[in-house]
Amino acid sequence: MVLVGVPGLQWSDLSQDGTPNLWALTGRGASASMSTRAYPRPDRASTCPVAGWLTVSAGRRAGSAAQECALPQAPQARADGSAGVPGWAELSAFNAATSYQAVIGSLGQAVRDAGGSVAAAGPGAALAAADKSGNIQRYADSVAALGELQRYSLVVADVDDLARAWIGGTPASASAPGPDLTPAARAQAAAAADRKVGEILPLLPPGATVLVAGLSDTSAAAHLHVAIATGTADTPGVSPSATAAPGASPPGEGSADAPPSGTGAPGPSTDAPSSGTGTPSRAPLGADATGGGPQGREPYRHGHLTASSTRQDALVAVTDVTTTVLRLLDVPAPEGAVGRPWVQGGPAPTSTSATVTELADADLASRVLVEVRAPFFAVFVAVQLLFYGLAALAMRRRPPGAAKRRPADLGAPPPGPANRPAAAPHQADVDRVDPGSAGKGPDDGTGGWWVPVATQVLAVVSGAIAVSTFLAQLVPWWSLGHPMAALIATIVGFAALLAALAFAGPWRAHPLGPLTVVAGITSLALLADVMTGSRLQVNAVTGYEPVTGGRFYGFGNIAFAVYATGTILALAGVAQALAERGRRVLGLCVCLAYGLLAIFADGWPGWGADFGGVPAFVLGFAVFVLLLAGRRVTLGRLALVAAGGAVLVGLIAVADWLRPSDQRTHLGAFVQQVADGQALPVVGRKIGAMLGTLGNWQLTALSLAALAFLFLVLARPTRWGASALGLAYAQAPALRAGLFGVLTTALAGFLVNDSGIAIPAMALTVAVPLTLAASIRALQRSAPTTSGRSSAPAGSTAPPGRAAR
Repeated sequence: MVLVGVPGLQWSDLSQDGTPNLWALTGRGASASMSTRAYPRPDRASTCPVAGWLTVSAGRRAGSAAQECALPQAPQARADGSAGVPGWAELSAFNAATSYQAVIGSLGQAVRDAGGSVAAAGPGAALAAADKSGNIQRYADSVAALGELQRYSLVVADVDDLARAWIGGTPASASAPGPDLTPAARAQAAAAADRKVGEILPLLPPGATVLVAGLSDTSAAAHLHVAIATGTADTPGVSPSATAAPGASPPGEGSADAPPSGTGAPGPSTDAPSSGTGTPSRAPLGADATGGGPQGREPYRHGHLTASSTRQDALVAVTDVTTTVLRLLDVPAPEGAVGRPWVQGGPAPTSTSATVTELADADLASRVLVEVRAPFFAVFVAVQLLFYGLAALAMRRRPPGAAKRRPADLGAPPPGPANRPAAAPHQADVDRVDPGSAGKGPDDGTGGWWVPVATQVLAVVSGAIAVSTFLAQLVPWWSLGHPMAALIATIVGFAALLAALAFAGPWRAHPLGPLTVVAGITSLALLADVMTGSRLQVNAVTGYEPVTGGRFYGFGNIAFAVYATGTILALAGVAQALAERGRRVLGLCVCLAYGLLAIFADGWPGWGADFGGVPAFVLGFAVFVLLLAGRRVTLGRLALVAAGGAVLVGLIAVADWLRPSDQRTHLGAFVQQVADGQALPVVGRKIGAMLGTLGNWQLTALSLAALAFLFLVLARPTRWGASALGLAYAQAPALRAGLFGVLTTALAGFLVNDSGIAIPAMALTVAVPLTLAASIRALQRSAPTTSGRSSAPAGSTAPPGRAAR
């Protein structure tokens, strides 16, 4: 098989006239966008060619201390046709010392240990084809100079025209990328690369598999790149028929990368030079006697590629290249390889033009996301802070007409928490005031009747913003002329639609009515998303960035915060509604049933695959249920619940680890790291990332402002003569249980997730505005007392006559 690396190749570089060979490969093969994130450097966002090639060599993120933005150095050729990579020892030591602990040379070593032979054409290809000692069995400057390709198990070719055009005369010691290519220069370089690919294709034996990969960036900004596969494919669910090389150990028990014994692949041949030099003569690994492709496999056909590492149709990662090559050669992947094989995905558009346009659009969406995310969050935080400030002023105003009425005219105050029943089904019939007319009366100069109504509506819209950032992915906002404005308009539009639904029915009269609608849609939308592939989170402003390759499926940390908050608050609203109808036990059962499903969905590898979210969710949900049932929350109970959450996520991770290695998520991979004694660097990296988020002053300020508003504004007596939050607790006791459950989840999520402060920031962004809306509705339903009179603190959520235990 042949791996053609074209560093920097993007889908927007392809055209029928300018790159006819790559265009034809796309038309007859399977294709995808490829995330090329390698070892992340603090001084640049993009991946330079050396890092891309070394990542293929290692099967996990790798890089270089000084050469990343220079062209790879030419290997030192030997008389027998082999070669050595200069500076290999330094490159190996550098990568071994990083937190990823990449072992460069793993690809070439695995093929050699299995009795195969590897040839490289070009300096970049030499980095990928070298074994762990830095030796290449056969090296030449071009594929044509390698001779008959049937002699080799694997041929790696470096087509570096785009990289050369970008880097130009940059010295080998440079650390900063050069200027981006002009469109004309880029088109010229892409055409030159296409011609080289066209020169390679006629040299291939019949049935050869060809992988084309844009292994790195050739720009200051990161992009998604080209991935094309033609020839024989590894189809999903078909195990390769090969044995591991003598002495090789499979990645895990039952791994699909370690096929059953008794079939296929040859062991080391006696004519293979022990020094790793010279040109061996044998049929390629995984090939039949005629030099064709691997037996028992179907050809890659026109359509999309995918991999279990991303679980996204038409999206793969650069780390998948290594595993794909080895799987197609029937060679077990080495320990430490984190990629998954490319397999046939879903259907692509029928025409090549439409396929290329679709994949180029995916890169555009990813790039626009990177550009708008920072300004969006700046605007988002600023608007939230402004909203809290204005809402605080609104809550401190005297209610309309209060100065003109005597306390005797107001009627008896509502019963306090000590003697007010938890279920008051008829109270709403006595003092129900719709949002459109709530508190309407003469304007006494203190703000008018519309102030609480407008505040409540804006609070519900604000609480719907978080889930709307995901629903916005249903609209291609990134392709519009002004993407930032389009994004904001789309998000606000969805939030307004959800707010309209929240006020559309009779539930709007209840303090928890709008809250329950918005929170319920939030929970159900994100639950349905992870159960169907997490597509709403891809390129969402609060979701994944495929171009950075941090996560591709399941619940991201921000999505988890929004999902858990929506779930707990929605269940609080449902429990309150059932309790007011005398079905308190049924309410508890509904909460337990859906809550456990939500937690399961968060942690299950096939859906949420969220390692850190499960313990936090379990702890917060347990606090919610205990308070809802009228039980005391003690440190002992919290410790037991926390231990249970840790055991639960551990069992899920072990269950994931027991699956074949190429089907594991990061949960099972972590168990393997624990078994290998490599977990501490991962944990250290996560803790460092969590602490580093405290330096994000925007999200930190948002969290502090939300907490201050909750406890210093809503929980204190207002000019209405009562604590708005206390009244809400009195009229809807389940709100107290839900809010404390959310706060517990947010705090625990902050401590156990690498996104740190982002967890409470986004959780409070949902919870506090919706709690404000519920509090305003409670004030509207209650006859105001004299100014300055404070209501009693909210009591237990236990029903009357039942002491908290």
